[in-house]
Amino acid sequence: MQPYGIQSMLKEGHKHLSGLDEAVLKNIDACKQLSTITRTSLGPNGMNKMVINHLDKLFVTNDAATIVNELEVQHPAAKILVLAGKAQQEEIGDGANLTVSFAGELLQNAEELIRMGLHPSEIIIGYNKAINKTIELLDELVEEGSENMNVKDKNEVISRMKSAVASKQFGLEDVLCPLVAEACIQVCPKNPANFNVDNVRVAKLLGGGLLNSTIVRGMVLKSDAVGSIKRIEKAKVAVFVQGVDTSATETKGTVLIHSAEQLENYAKTEEAKVEELIKSVADSGAKVIVSGAAVGEMALHFCERYKLMVLKISSKFELRRFCRTTGAVALLKLSQPNPDDLGHVDSVSVEEIGGVRVTVVRNEDGGNSVSTVVLRGSTDSILDDLERAVDDGVNTYKAMCRDSRIVPGAAATEIELARKLKEFSFKEMGLDQYAIAKFAESFEMVPKTLAENAGLNAMEIISSLYAEHASGNVKVGLNLEKGACEDISGLSIWDLYVTKFFALKYAADAVCTVLRVDQIIMSKPAGGPGRREQPAGMDED
Repeated sequence: MQPYGIQSMLKEGHKHLSGLDEAVLKNIDACKQLSTITRTSLGPNGMNKMVINHLDKLFVTNDAATIVNELEVQHPAAKILVLAGKAQQEEIGDGANLTVSFAGELLQNAEELIRMGLHPSEIIIGYNKAINKTIELLDELVEEGSENMNVKDKNEVISRMKSAVASKQFGLEDVLCPLVAEACIQVCPKNPANFNVDNVRVAKLLGGGLLNSTIVRGMVLKSDAVGSIKRIEKAKVAVFVQGVDTSATETKGTVLIHSAEQLENYAKTEEAKVEELIKSVADSGAKVIVSGAAVGEMALHFCERYKLMVLKISSKFELRRFCRTTGAVALLKLSQPNPDDLGHVDSVSVEEIGGVRVTVVRNEDGGNSVSTVVLRGSTDSILDDLERAVDDGVNTYKAMCRDSRIVPGAAATEIELARKLKEFSFKEMGLDQYAIAKFAESFEMVPKTLAENAGLNAMEIISSLYAEHASGNVKVGLNLEKGACEDISGLSIWDLYVTKFFALKYAADAVCTVLRVDQIIMSKPAGGPGRREQPAGMDED
């Protein structure tokens, strides 16, 4: 039978979905599924997810960015939400969950409108009007006097960082925030806008508890010193990228040796050469040699003789950070370093923390280059989760260095936005007022989810929040510990304005992109006859 219509145009094996039911609602459904996953881990009482990725690695976390990254999302529409979450993670480093969950909520409301008979393009127009209005309203909610902030003041930093860290590790924020704030303030440059997130490192060491965590100005390397010298104070450092060893010559040659003496002398020259190199390094004043690759036996012997401490850092990124910490210049091959190329450390010592030997490189006064938060915890997955919380804290610090405005947290902002947008929708003519009203309703997802995750009655809480806000208490939010509504300026729960701004913007953009799709045309997937199942843990290539 001859194919006709769209079948005759496309190659066989393609899929073509069009129309409201097949394309639009299916897309919305896929996105709703994704946001249902992330939604339960929103906020401080969020549940953890156990994600096992394609390499059999286990993640136990409530950090939406990690969850969404590790799920291999196949559906093209849900992928758009994933990209919105990733964009938020790249831009701010916190609030990916809000982005994905809010987008899911908007889509769910859009579905109701479509079932009522609105056309997707009207919904999009309404949503666009709503997001522009939301951004205007957000500006009005900014706490007065928060736009100029001293980023070196620890208390100000902690009050802004608290909500970001608490949403990952609830109950531990009072321990973690001072650590992270301290670390960030140490490495903050003269112009805070140039703050580099990479300068705050995290070293995870098993054992102990979170209260044993400390902060080190400098670096913590998870390896032992190579030689027998384990501690050195106020020393100069030489860094060699290629390794401290005798290099084999490039050219091949044949040597005829006639007598035993010649054989002995032949081996001696090599020794003399290595000794000469090591001596030249020692003469330049360096007390510590850092090598990027293997350290030869013979070279090590002479390093010991000249009382040089030898460290090996195999990762080249670590090596760069080490150079940043000490101010050294990495030299390519083993030769006498210039005085300018040497770095300086206050102390290098090998310490034993929880049965692991680590090398601690301290640089107290030499500028604020790198600082390390040493995290202690009982299991690997706890440590990973703590690291994500610290990451969020550091990213929040970076965001507040650029823009330090804050808005009330704990769902106070969302309820206020919902209330104001509702009022705005009544003034609109035309069908898009329904879309704006639904957009306003979507904000209720935040307090509702926060309440549900904490096991409270969501409806009661939302209505009492609305009642408080209607009587003019703009800063009333949800206190999860008491399970009641109260003014959050007393609890100092603040969210950064930029986090909210981008999260809502990305969510609205993603939703409009999904709603604009009316047909899905999928070609036949490439590849021969069905791919064989690969053994677990293998890569695809």
